[in-house]
Amino acid sequence: MKDFGSGGTHLATVAFEGELWHAYLEAVDNPHRPDVFQGRLRFDAGNADPEASRATAVIIVEDSYDTAVQTAREFDERTLVAMLRSAAAIG
Repeated sequence: MKDFGSGGTHLATVAFEGELWHAYLEAVDNPHRPDVFQGRLRFDAGNADPEASRATAVIIVEDSYDTAVQTAREFDERTLVAMLRSAAAIG
């Protein structure tokens, strides 16, 4: 799988372990499924340390980018922190 750039769509900012983290929806290319948008959540530490970046596996699969953003924006802060905690544990 290949990233479609490092920017992503900003979803939220959450507090985790005493630091602010920015959550982004990041597109992931899948040549086996070019008909759908696939995305993962990427979390960047507020201190902009690239080593602190964490990401989930692909967790969003939708028919379009707009629908994927809508789905990702439905995650509440508690869910985002849980996903960040999980990504940090394996990252």
